[in-house]
Amino acid sequence: MKKMPDWNLAARRMLRIELARKDISYKQLSSLLEKIGVDETTSAIRNKLARGTFSLAFFLQCMWVLDRKTVSFDLNELDLE
Repeated sequence: MKKMPDWNLAARRMLRIELARKDISYKQLSSLLEKIGVDETTSAIRNKLARGTFSLAFFLQCMWVLDRKTVSFDLNELDLE
């Protein structure tokens, strides 16, 4: 039987990939989120990404402020095994 992927690792990698594509720091992300009414400190964002435990709503808010209105991922490319 195939080993189950680490879903927190997958979530963390997905968001970090998008931040890297846009060359956005956690501090910049915090500022962008603030503009849409989402109050997240830089350290809170850093902690969420370190754990990989954040809501889908938070992920979607991040995609919105990163101007990623369409998001698709190939889970095979995330090296989860």
